[in-house]
Amino acid sequence: MSIPPPMSSSTSAPISETFTSVQGEGKLAGVPSWFVRFSGCNLRCSWCDTPYASWNAEPKQRGLQDLIAEAARVKAANVSHAVITGGEPMMFTQAEELAAALRNLGMHITIETAGTIYRDIACDLMSISPKLSNSTPQPNDPRDKDAVWQVRHEARRINLDSLQKLIDSYPARQLKFVVSESQQLGEIETLLASLRGWQQDDVLLMPEGITVDALAKRHWIVEECVKRGWRYCPRLHIELFGNTRGT
Repeated sequence: MSIPPPMSSSTSAPISETFTSVQGEGKLAGVPSWFVRFSGCNLRCSWCDTPYASWNAEPKQRGLQDLIAEAARVKAANVSHAVITGGEPMMFTQAEELAAALRNLGMHITIETAGTIYRDIACDLMSISPKLSNSTPQPNDPRDKDAVWQVRHEARRINLDSLQKLIDSYPARQLKFVVSESQQLGEIETLLASLRGWQQDDVLLMPEGITVDALAKRHWIVEECVKRGWRYCPRLHIELFGNTRGT
């Protein structure tokens, strides 16, 4: 195992949390993984389940050397998958430095992003979650009384150039869509028709919801995945731990 290159002791990043658990979503659901969550996001999804990294982004700073040392301990304990998530990690140049160091440690790297920002970053699975119109804050959202984020989010949530570049640059990828109603399938199909190079089994449908009861009412999503050759995306961490931080 190679030693990560030295970094300045002043190099830090806004990090909400780190933890070791199993991946709850996507093609690697169930895989033991070390998560590092960047705090800060360029969007404000109405249903965001990590508001401490978006709506109320925590300002905590962690040194990159400290994060890398933690990752090395996790790797030594036989957890070799790392997930860089947020918020929106692609906002931060520090994510590139961290990913490069994790690669030097020999870890498998998943990047979780909304796909609005492109970076050339060390990555073994690019997990892209384009935001549908159901993500836009509603006019009566108490977190957005002046509708500033409603307008900003709607303008930013889809960046076709960035999405296409991510698809072109990262052959190991997944396109994960949060859905709550069947009408959103047409929106997904319209978006996919605007993009090239994706495969059917890159497309994942994940039910909106943060309780086991809510997720259990989404059997229609399974049926639609079967029709289209898409994948159903579980929320395994909700089923195992509930809507709990650090899981």
